[in-house]
Amino acid sequence: MTDTNLPSVQLAASIAHQVGQLRRHLALAPPHEAAQILAGVLDYDTGILAEVTQLVETGSRFAKVHSERGTLPPEVWLDMGRAANELNSVGAGLNEHTGTIKQVALPAVPSSRPASAPVASAMVIRRRR
Repeated sequence: MTDTNLPSVQLAASIAHQVGQLRRHLALAPPHEAAQILAGVLDYDTGILAEVTQLVETGSRFAKVHSERGTLPPEVWLDMGRAANELNSVGAGLNEHTGTIKQVALPAVPSSRPASAPVASAMVIRRRR
Protein backbone atom coordinates (compact mmCIF):
# COMPACT_ATOMS: atom_id res chain seq x y z
CA MET A 1 0.00 0.00 0.00
CA THR A 2 1.26 3.46 -0.89
CA ASP A 3 2.08 5.81 1.98
CA THR A 4 0.65 9.11 0.70
CA ASN A 5 2.41 11.00 3.52
CA LEU A 6 5.86 10.46 2.01
CA PRO A 7 7.20 13.68 0.46
CA SER A 8 8.25 11.83 -2.69
CA VAL A 9 4.75 10.39 -3.18
CA GLN A 10 3.23 13.83 -2.60
CA LEU A 11 5.69 15.30 -5.11
CA ALA A 12 4.70 12.73 -7.74
CA ALA A 13 1.01 13.52 -7.20
CA SER A 14 1.69 17.25 -7.39
CA ILE A 15 3.68 16.90 -10.62
CA ALA A 16 0.92 14.77 -12.17
CA HIS A 17 -1.60 17.47 -11.23
CA GLN A 18 0.61 20.20 -12.71
CA VAL A 19 1.06 18.27 -15.95
CA GLY A 20 -2.73 18.02 -16.16
CA GLN A 21 -2.98 21.77 -15.68
CA LEU A 22 -0.37 22.32 -18.39
CA ARG A 23 -2.32 20.04 -20.74
CA ARG A 24 -5.46 22.10 -20.18
CA HIS A 25 -3.52 25.35 -20.77
CA LEU A 26 -2.08 23.91 -23.98
CA ALA A 27 -5.54 22.98 -25.23
CA LEU A 28 -6.79 26.54 -24.75
CA ALA A 29 -3.64 28.50 -25.64
CA PRO A 30 -3.34 30.62 -28.76
CA PRO A 31 -0.91 29.19 -31.34
CA HIS A 32 2.15 31.24 -30.34
CA GLU A 33 1.72 30.32 -26.67
CA ALA A 34 0.95 26.67 -27.44
CA ALA A 35 4.16 26.52 -29.52
CA GLN A 36 6.15 27.91 -26.58
CA ILE A 37 4.63 25.32 -24.25
CA LEU A 38 5.35 22.47 -26.67
CA ALA A 39 8.90 23.65 -27.31
CA GLY A 40 9.55 23.59 -23.57
CA VAL A 41 7.94 20.19 -23.12
CA LEU A 42 9.79 18.62 -26.04
CA ASP A 43 13.26 20.11 -25.46
CA TYR A 44 15.50 17.05 -25.69
CA ASP A 45 17.89 18.25 -23.00
CA THR A 46 15.76 20.05 -20.43
CA GLY A 47 12.12 19.48 -21.36
CA ILE A 48 9.43 17.59 -19.50
CA LEU A 49 9.64 14.68 -21.94
CA ALA A 50 13.38 14.35 -21.28
CA GLU A 51 12.82 14.37 -17.53
CA VAL A 52 10.03 11.80 -17.76
CA THR A 53 12.27 9.63 -19.94
CA GLN A 54 15.03 9.80 -17.33
CA LEU A 55 12.50 9.04 -14.59
CA VAL A 56 11.36 5.92 -16.43
CA GLU A 57 15.01 4.93 -17.02
CA THR A 58 15.60 5.23 -13.26
CA GLY A 59 12.48 3.17 -12.66
CA SER A 60 13.84 0.54 -15.03
CA ARG A 61 17.04 0.28 -13.00
CA PHE A 62 14.92 -0.09 -9.84
CA ALA A 63 12.85 -2.80 -11.54
CA LYS A 64 16.03 -4.60 -12.68
CA VAL A 65 17.41 -4.80 -9.14
CA HIS A 66 14.11 -6.02 -7.71
CA SER A 67 13.57 -8.41 -10.59
CA GLU A 68 16.98 -9.98 -9.94
CA ARG A 69 16.06 -10.33 -6.25
CA GLY A 70 12.76 -11.98 -7.17
CA THR A 71 10.55 -9.28 -5.66
CA LEU A 72 9.29 -8.16 -9.09
CA PRO A 73 8.51 -10.30 -12.11
CA PRO A 74 11.09 -9.94 -14.90
CA GLU A 75 8.34 -8.64 -17.19
CA VAL A 76 8.17 -5.48 -15.11
CA TRP A 77 11.84 -4.77 -15.77
CA LEU A 78 11.48 -5.60 -19.46
CA ASP A 79 8.43 -3.36 -19.86
CA MET A 80 10.07 -0.50 -17.95
CA GLY A 81 13.17 -0.80 -20.12
CA ARG A 82 11.06 -0.88 -23.27
CA ALA A 83 9.14 2.19 -22.13
CA ALA A 84 12.40 4.06 -21.45
CA ASN A 85 13.76 3.11 -24.87
CA GLU A 86 10.55 4.11 -26.64
CA LEU A 87 10.37 7.45 -24.82
CA ASN A 88 13.99 8.12 -25.73
CA SER A 89 13.32 7.27 -29.37
CA VAL A 90 10.20 9.43 -29.50
CA GLY A 91 12.05 12.29 -27.80
CA ALA A 92 14.89 12.07 -30.30
CA GLY A 93 12.43 12.09 -33.19
CA LEU A 94 10.49 15.04 -31.84
CA ASN A 95 13.72 16.91 -31.17
CA GLU A 96 14.11 17.27 -34.93
CA HIS A 97 10.91 19.32 -34.99
CA THR A 98 11.40 21.49 -31.92
CA GLY A 99 13.00 24.28 -33.96
CA THR A 100 10.02 24.33 -36.32
CA ILE A 101 7.64 24.47 -33.37
CA LYS A 102 9.66 27.36 -31.89
CA GLN A 103 9.23 29.26 -35.17
CA VAL A 104 5.46 29.27 -34.62
CA ALA A 105 6.07 30.92 -31.25
CA LEU A 106 7.94 33.86 -32.79
CA PRO A 107 6.01 37.01 -33.60
CA ALA A 108 5.24 37.42 -37.28
CA VAL A 109 7.74 39.63 -39.07
CA PRO A 110 6.08 42.15 -41.40
CA SER A 111 6.99 41.60 -45.02
CA SER A 112 6.83 43.92 -48.00
CA ARG A 113 5.44 41.03 -50.06
CA PRO A 114 1.74 40.19 -49.93
CA ALA A 115 1.06 37.42 -47.46
CA SER A 116 0.11 34.11 -48.98
CA ALA A 117 -2.17 31.77 -47.15
CA PRO A 118 -0.42 28.84 -45.47
CA VAL A 119 -0.79 25.55 -47.29
CA ALA A 120 -1.60 22.44 -45.34
CA SER A 121 0.75 19.54 -45.92
CA ALA A 122 -0.40 16.05 -46.73
CA MET A 123 -0.41 13.76 -43.76
CA VAL A 124 1.88 10.75 -43.89
CA ILE A 125 0.29 7.54 -42.72
CA ARG A 126 2.64 4.99 -41.21
CA ARG A 127 1.74 1.46 -40.40
CA ARG A 128 3.27 -0.28 -37.47
CA ARG A 129 4.47 -3.74 -38.33
